[in-house]
Amino acid sequence: MRAPRRCAALAIPIALAGLATAAFAGAPPSVFGPDSPRLARLGPHAVGVETVELIERDQTDVMEYDPATHRAPERDRALVLDIWYPALARPGAPRAVYAAAFPSEPPATAAHFTVPGIAVRGAPFSGGPYPLVIVSHGYSNSPAAMTWITENLASKGYVVAAIHHRDPPLTEPSKVAEPILRRPLDIAFAASTLERRLAAEHWIDPDRTALIGYSMGGYGVLTAAGAVLDPHSPLAKLVPGGLLLPYCRGGPLRHALKVAHLRAVVAISPAGGPPWNAWGRRGLAALRTPLLLINGNRDRTVGYRRAGLRIFDDAIHAPRYLLTFEEAGHDIGLDPAPAQMRGSLWNLSWFQDPVWDARRVNAINAHFITAFLDLYVKDETTRAAYLDVRVAHAGGGVWPHDHARFGAFSPGTGDITVWKGFQRSSAVGLTLRRARPDTP
Repeated sequence: MRAPRRCAALAIPIALAGLATAAFAGAPPSVFGPDSPRLARLGPHAVGVETVELIERDQTDVMEYDPATHRAPERDRALVLDIWYPALARPGAPRAVYAAAFPSEPPATAAHFTVPGIAVRGAPFSGGPYPLVIVSHGYSNSPAAMTWITENLASKGYVVAAIHHRDPPLTEPSKVAEPILRRPLDIAFAASTLERRLAAEHWIDPDRTALIGYSMGGYGVLTAAGAVLDPHSPLAKLVPGGLLLPYCRGGPLRHALKVAHLRAVVAISPAGGPPWNAWGRRGLAALRTPLLLINGNRDRTVGYRRAGLRIFDDAIHAPRYLLTFEEAGHDIGLDPAPAQMRGSLWNLSWFQDPVWDARRVNAINAHFITAFLDLYVKDETTRAAYLDVRVAHAGGGVWPHDHARFGAFSPGTGDITVWKGFQRSSAVGLTLRRARPDTP
């Protein structure tokens, strides 16, 4: 199967955007250890990767808004994506090494790093079609830092497209209008374009799309899933010239943000709650798509009660789950810290929670994301047992009369209430809430 071909909105694959090919080195973040829950392990497919460029015509450049004329120019927007996919194995082929840079603490320059992968660039497609997953990274982040889930899902039979959003540096807060406006627009455009073009190549099933977002990406995927922006919110006021208002409740372009054919949404440490109040009190009630929220209850960046917990409570018309890491903060969505990012606390803190080990967090997240997407996107009903846990607090699970080996996985049946797929001593420090949708 060929890589996506050039078309009006989809350019030929390019060897840019932080993806290099080099000898396999180190431990790829998508490969988890023996302490990982059952569904975190890699799937049966080899993984390929390509980089493509989408061109979105005549887009408002909010960073060039002129308050004197009350206008912003329109320009073509180039959007680069890395696409991971199930591939035919190529033994001995060099594995991908991903490269990116994050803003360092001023006045230091950006910090560059690399991440080893399992994917082979340009590997032959293994045949599909597969579901499509769109991934949206955090503010000033990069897809290179989320390979723990992109490669992992591709090995399990998903085509995973992660967007390079081209954010301004996080260290320049006056430019926050750019990601506020562009996040949901980028996601909606990428999803609609890839649904059309990759379906024509028989890579994907265009009726089975999911979204995953971390932090600012969480705000983006929730909005693209149908959460309605509040025109009177503090968030709307951060975008000059009222440029966000046409996409808010009552605006003529509100539906332009929404992704069609959507089966599931995952939001990790999602932004959008207070003080932004992006959706007000009513906007989250517009969500109908199954929702998995993942949050630390010590998140001091976007909050917990005002982020994951509030979204869970307000998205009343969606089947939804809230996975909470007890004592964890905001930084639970990226790969383990690369060696190049361990020289200062600022750089390390992009990746590493003060309490939880990043590989452990990634493995637990991969387990639940796999169960959730398999259930709601692939209709694999047996995955429900991994989500419908019998005790909300993992530490309350019991495993009496055990004669199994030390590393056995809990079946979650009978008198064993340890969460299904976890080992006896490993289901701790977590809670999982679930709720059925209210009748509209």
